[in-house]
Amino acid sequence: MTDNQMKIFNNKDFRPEKYIQNLVQECVGGSELQQKKQQIQEYSEQTSSSLKKYVYANYMQFIETANEIQHLESEMNQLSHILLIEQRNLLSCLGDGNSQNLNKEVEEYDQESSSVDESSQQAIRSVKELVQGFNSKVLEGKTFLNDGALIELDSNDYRPIQRVFFFLFNDTLIVCKIRHDKKLEFISQYDPRKIAVINIKDLDGVKNAINTITTDGSKIFQCISTAAKNEWIEKFEIALKFNQQLNQKSKKGQTPPPASVQKQSNSLDNKSITSDITGSPTEENNSVTENWAPDWLAIAPEEIQSFIAQRHFEEALNLIQKSEEYIAYDSTFWNASEISGKIKNLKTSLSNVLIEELSNCQVRSLQAALRSSRRPLKLLAEMGKARQACGKLLKVCSNAIRMTQREARRNNAEISELFFCDLSQVVSEFLRAFSNQPACVSSLVVWCNTELRYFSNQLIKHYLTKGSQLENVAKCVEGVRKPCAKLTEIGLDLGYHVEGLLRSTLEQIIEDSRYRLLDTIGRSEDTWQPYNLQTKTNLKNLLREMEGFGIDLRNHVTGDTWINLTQCTVNFCRHFLSVNESCAFLAKNEALKMSVEILLRDLFLAQHAITPNSAMTVDLNFVTKNKNYLLQELLPTAIDKYEKISGRRNDFLCELRAQFGGGPPKPKPRSIYQTDVI
Repeated sequence: MTDNQMKIFNNKDFRPEKYIQNLVQECVGGSELQQKKQQIQEYSEQTSSSLKKYVYANYMQFIETANEIQHLESEMNQLSHILLIEQRNLLSCLGDGNSQNLNKEVEEYDQESSSVDESSQQAIRSVKELVQGFNSKVLEGKTFLNDGALIELDSNDYRPIQRVFFFLFNDTLIVCKIRHDKKLEFISQYDPRKIAVINIKDLDGVKNAINTITTDGSKIFQCISTAAKNEWIEKFEIALKFNQQLNQKSKKGQTPPPASVQKQSNSLDNKSITSDITGSPTEENNSVTENWAPDWLAIAPEEIQSFIAQRHFEEALNLIQKSEEYIAYDSTFWNASEISGKIKNLKTSLSNVLIEELSNCQVRSLQAALRSSRRPLKLLAEMGKARQACGKLLKVCSNAIRMTQREARRNNAEISELFFCDLSQVVSEFLRAFSNQPACVSSLVVWCNTELRYFSNQLIKHYLTKGSQLENVAKCVEGVRKPCAKLTEIGLDLGYHVEGLLRSTLEQIIEDSRYRLLDTIGRSEDTWQPYNLQTKTNLKNLLREMEGFGIDLRNHVTGDTWINLTQCTVNFCRHFLSVNESCAFLAKNEALKMSVEILLRDLFLAQHAITPNSAMTVDLNFVTKNKNYLLQELLPTAIDKYEKISGRRNDFLCELRAQFGGGPPKPKPRSIYQTDVI
């Protein structure tokens, strides 16, 4: 698109409906509309890519600006804290005046009381006249604090829902709906002591908003101005403190002062309040002092709620621990039990949020799940919730490992090494997170047992099935043993447990293989003639292959392509050594040693017992030569290779060698021609 056409979209007065209408009138046919659509789409992609470039280019500036704003906020909080301390000191100095000043304050107190009573009565009359559907008799004797109009916003997209009007008394909040005829319709009634008011920072398009958490849930209201928002927050705090002071005074049989007098005299004082002063000359200078919690402790529950809502879990936990330490050190202030109960409930809420955060970790990638779980794990361990945390962590890891195993089987990948690698990562992360929680190690042991059982069941189901080749079974088992042995480096030895889980299946596979291999011996009739390889290349390849098994056939080569052994003998040597190698790998487990030795013994005896048919005319010296080859060359080679791989002695084959030690008589040597291949 041209630059002029692009400028149309950047115009502030751009209207999509009008643009589409003009575009349809200008274009002729669907093809031209398709071209326009493609041009608009290309322009959209260009705009998106350029926006990304600008964001990337100014990324560091965004970070620096955010850091500066954070520093400014912290400085403002410090200044606010200093102002509160100065104001508290000033009020305490004013409270130490002489009795004449106190008498003046009592007179002012009486004047304020009368004015507050008049304003409260006027507010009650207004509620009675303006609010429809509300019983105003419940307001008798209440102290009026504030009223005003607000706008209720949707908590998801901050869209205005309706206009409301608040009447706030000392222990009652009346919420009314402003109808179109400017009349008020009663909606609900709340107790300010059970309402949490949270200040919401100004966002794009949403300013001067507060979040009220009531028994009905959380609602967001927008005030007319910043001053009005601050006034509502202050009035709610006055209502809360008013009721707290009222309860304490009623216990001592005294009349509580109005809320406005409390606010003017000592609403921000966190040390003490002065009780009513009598006119007796003997008690003129006596005053009763009540201890209050510090300002930071009084607002700690609201701050903790704000931290949890903003996912600042570390700050919330630090404030909870600080509050608990202060209450444990000094719990003489009168509302200590109430604040302690709130802190305890918020601590429980924080632990529930962290456990939920841990449960929702990414399960498609074990590494991602472990990384995302470190933060809630650390906090839960500090809160004494290590047992619940380790249970949730191990459950998430189980789901991640099993999903990874399914994908590996689907892609024909190596599952054994992948499983034990994932297992080692989980164990390492677990020990790092709960290094100071030895009681959680038992949960790790039980979890490892469960995962090993599941892994062995899947291994038996997919790889160690009935009829599997012995070579494939040995490779699978060896692939399990090697990575399992590496776990001992981190202090976890699971080898014995894995062998026990696979033992019965492997014994059954070895027994089935024994019957199957014995059935193949003697199936093809041996002609008892020397083996002719036809070409020198075939002979060379056979010699190289047998050297790989550890057997040298060069002494038995005659002519250019002949081997002075039968073809069945040569094939059996190749097959027997392959089976011997697989059995040696399986025999590393002491429990399987006898089964594989029986298999090798029976297989060797079956081949050694083969004799030529009586109807055939054969050279008996040649038959003896083949049997001697099995005893004198094949059997020692198999015994040495078995012992080298398994590290154990094959007792049954050694007994065979001792049993046939003498062997049949050796045939007479002959002068023979050997090929130049050797």
